[in-house]
Amino acid sequence: MQLPPFLFPVLRVLRNFYFLTSTAFVAWMVLFDGNDVGKQYDMYRKWQELRSEKAYYESSIQAVQHDRAELLSSPALLEKFAREKYLMKRPGEDVFVLVPKEEEK
Repeated sequence: MQLPPFLFPVLRVLRNFYFLTSTAFVAWMVLFDGNDVGKQYDMYRKWQELRSEKAYYESSIQAVQHDRAELLSSPALLEKFAREKYLMKRPGEDVFVLVPKEEEK
């Protein structure tokens, strides 16, 4: 069987020692290595997730710092917060907590 003449240069490249070695090395790194493409993708996705969590926590820290600064600057807000959150009262006052009834099915 006679091969077409345009295949001779291709076959010469495919039989080259350096081409074969490089191809084997790339295949090993992409498929079988401990840091293969799949693991790199998983690590990148986890990194993106952690970055979004970091942004969320940074924004919530700023909100808490803003609320704290408001509470510490205004005694009226501090008193309101303490009364609502911790049910604190002044001497001689009664606090009534209204709990809504749950509807039965």
